[in-house]
Amino acid sequence: MIYLALQPMDTIMKVLDQPYTLSQKQIEFYQENKYIKLKDVFDAETLAHFKEVIERKVSDLSTQSLPMEERDTYSKAFLQIMNLWRESEEVKQFVFGKRLAGIATQLMQTTGARLYHDQALFKEPGGGFTPWHADQYYWPLASDHTVTAWVPLQAVPIKMGPLEFSAKSHLLQDGRNLKISDDSEQIIAKKLRLGDFDKVVEPFELGEVSFHSGWIFHRAGANTTNQMRSVMTIIYMDKDMKLKQPENENQQLDWDTWCPGAKVGQIIDSPLNPVLFE
Repeated sequence: MIYLALQPMDTIMKVLDQPYTLSQKQIEFYQENKYIKLKDVFDAETLAHFKEVIERKVSDLSTQSLPMEERDTYSKAFLQIMNLWRESEEVKQFVFGKRLAGIATQLMQTTGARLYHDQALFKEPGGGFTPWHADQYYWPLASDHTVTAWVPLQAVPIKMGPLEFSAKSHLLQDGRNLKISDDSEQIIAKKLRLGDFDKVVEPFELGEVSFHSGWIFHRAGANTTNQMRSVMTIIYMDKDMKLKQPENENQQLDWDTWCPGAKVGQIIDSPLNPVLFE
């Protein structure tokens, strides 16, 4: 039998769709803690390629011009560019990859995963901390069958500000009404201490990817290195997710921006929310 060598680009694109099967133990860990970190999700070559592609696109699209000392806490935390898949065919291939979407489906324990939106979260050298928060405060979604893939495009040591989790904190109801701010950092931190929730602060190896649900509280430290912390994130929801009536102005904004045309009580099946895995 003759084997034809794949071109490097063909190999990279193939990796995006290769299955990553979770063990029952891993699924149970996620269901209990609502976060998990998985090693060797991507190889070095794949990450190097998309690091260059995504960093170039973030540089092209970023409008941040204020010096760090003049920004508020949110703006110091990261450069945030959303729905990059609409700006680059290569980024679209990454975001639409079945490998990550398949992991999300297994963790949500649903029959498929639909895209909510993607976002690049780049923490600049000298960038500040990301306050404690729960993502689903911002989302007009009818259930908590959501998961965010946090994909570092390089290794992330502690000094670079890796994502931190408060294990099992999805059980905490207090603090869910707080947007990312100095107040959320102080108030949620206090409630997590009083509830004796475990704080998980660990570096990310190259190729390691984390997944977390919408209601788990998380944060990130400052980037005290002289390098950019380049991270791509993809937010998935149950393929049968329905839109709920927004409960705050941020959820209304998300409805208008990321789910255009969707109707309350119906499955969110807009052109911006394709099914990525089933």
